[in-house]
Amino acid sequence: MAERTLETDYLVVGAGAAAMAFADTLLEDSDASMTIVDRRHKPGGHWLDAYPFVRLHGPSANYGVNSRPLGSGLIDRIGLNQGLYELATGPEICAYFDRVMHQRLLPSGRVTWLPLGDWQDGVVTSRVNGARTRVAVRRRVVDATFADTRVPATHPPGFAVAAGVQCVPPNELVRLREPCAGFVIVGAGKTAMDTAVWLLEQGADPDSITWIRPRDAWLLNRRNVQPSHDFFDRTIGAFADEMESARDAKSLDDLFAQLEEKGQLCRIDRSVWPTMYRCAIVSDAELEQMRRIRKVVRLGHVSAIEPGRIVLEHGTVPTSPDHVHVHCSADGIPKRKPQPIFQEGKILLQYVRRCSPTFSGALVAHLEATLDDDATRNAMATPVPIPDEPIDWLRNQLADARNSFAWRQSPELQRWLVESRLDTFSAMIARAMREPTPASSAILERWGRAIKPGVARLAELLASAH
Repeated sequence: MAERTLETDYLVVGAGAAAMAFADTLLEDSDASMTIVDRRHKPGGHWLDAYPFVRLHGPSANYGVNSRPLGSGLIDRIGLNQGLYELATGPEICAYFDRVMHQRLLPSGRVTWLPLGDWQDGVVTSRVNGARTRVAVRRRVVDATFADTRVPATHPPGFAVAAGVQCVPPNELVRLREPCAGFVIVGAGKTAMDTAVWLLEQGADPDSITWIRPRDAWLLNRRNVQPSHDFFDRTIGAFADEMESARDAKSLDDLFAQLEEKGQLCRIDRSVWPTMYRCAIVSDAELEQMRRIRKVVRLGHVSAIEPGRIVLEHGTVPTSPDHVHVHCSADGIPKRKPQPIFQEGKILLQYVRRCSPTFSGALVAHLEATLDDDATRNAMATPVPIPDEPIDWLRNQLADARNSFAWRQSPELQRWLVESRLDTFSAMIARAMREPTPASSAILERWGRAIKPGVARLAELLASAH
């Protein structure tokens, strides 16, 4: 089969959430052409592989691409997210990105879509017929795979599973045909939390669930990331609480104790000091549900599941072939050392705001389209590292602060942030400054007073931890 050649300004490798947000903003802010390639058959990245009951951690209003909203902007009136803005389901997110591709990107005439393709050494090879397309890139390759998310459905467990043992990813739970002796959840991240809450919602007895948690995590409270002015006191007040806690912290442990006391961070088990932080967001009601599960195993990672026992790093626990073991131990977003985002001939897509993949993709595209040199672009886009342990909360805050300071030096970028659909926080602050009330002015004053000493203290605490 003959090899064809395709010319394009940008080759975007990956069609996950951040890549789609990048492409959407680059389309808006430039006249560039783009070719998007992905090994999957549709845009959406890991959402296409996720378990059926998955939802966003945070409000739909803070996710997606800049040009169109995700969801209807409603506040949930029932369920474990009651009183907070809606959380899109996995199928809703997949349908949304498919619409972005077919109703926004492709109709522009400037975007070429190569699904089911593998890119290597300048050539895209079709997984369907082996056809090879050599892509001549005039400007840059945009690598959107640096923060590729790993989920149990696509990444098998890292432990041995003996014959006769029922060990499934959470995707399979919706296909249960008959009751089992009990459930064993293996993993401590958001997938495991979702699985625990879902099982309880379906009527599982909490005493029938064993939860193997090698590490406990600090969790973010969803009340603090609500995207409308009606929640200004709580959402922007959280920024002030964070910086005041940092400013007043006597030690790392004291910092996290203050953050917990002020409702910025929470944990499932108040008697266990967390050793993990991965940006997972929960509601108070979800937290209370998870606390109903009392059979929690903290003996390290699983090394093998045998018909009668589970072998862990520091001991064993009994099980049986009649138990369903749920593999929730995929790595999520692997922790990698951050690299400069803008490089010669390449953009390495990474977060530029903590816990914000789609906002980050959009902002990187805006910097690419509106600035002239990579030194200036990189000065405004310090990568925010993927968190894994509590100390990364500090690293995230410091990178956030550095980027926010750089953004404030550009009136054009400030306008873009306030108008960006994906940056509800800047819009809330701008409105509070235009239409001040005594309450909102007091919060902004608290935050303003605490930022400089808070950031300085975070740097001191981080340095003392090494």
